[in-house]
Amino acid sequence: MKDKNKYLKLFTSTFQLSACTFGGGFVIIPLMRKKFVEDLGWIDEQEMMDLTAIAQSSPGAIAVNAAILVGYRVAGIPGALLTVAGSVLPPLIIISIISMFYQAFRDNPIVNMAMTGMLAGVAAVIMDVVVTMAKSIFKLKRILPVLVMLGAFIATYFFKVNIILIILVCGVVGAVDTLYQQKNRKELA
Repeated sequence: MKDKNKYLKLFTSTFQLSACTFGGGFVIIPLMRKKFVEDLGWIDEQEMMDLTAIAQSSPGAIAVNAAILVGYRVAGIPGALLTVAGSVLPPLIIISIISMFYQAFRDNPIVNMAMTGMLAGVAAVIMDVVVTMAKSIFKLKRILPVLVMLGAFIATYFFKVNIILIILVCGVVGAVDTLYQQKNRKELA
């Protein structure tokens, strides 16, 4: 019975988050964090950060990737399948309905104003994600993640370095750092 309740909660949570989230995948991440870390306590803060990083670096929509990872972490493969369904169904339903009335929506000034207003909200939520993730990185009290973050920003913003190259370099730096940290832990043990 507990498993059925957990499965139902996983599906309904991702369905509600997806149905009420406008602005892309980065907007759903803080909502997922609030739901699964703060409200339900199924995932801890650091693990959510790790899942977010994996979801961002995986091909596909970040919201779906994050839902898969959270669902798998909480309830294995059935949880991943349920969270995928929960995150994909609302946009599918909404877009299907909108496509039937596209002409009326496109020319409606009230709808256009509402969409313009949503852009400000989306920007605020994305900024919240950036600040929350940055706080988590600074809490580590290590300089390397901060340098990697700043280096990636500078390379992207000022030097227009290809994002794939940045991801590969960051992956190599992270792998080398992890190996170094593991080696130090073994020596101390």
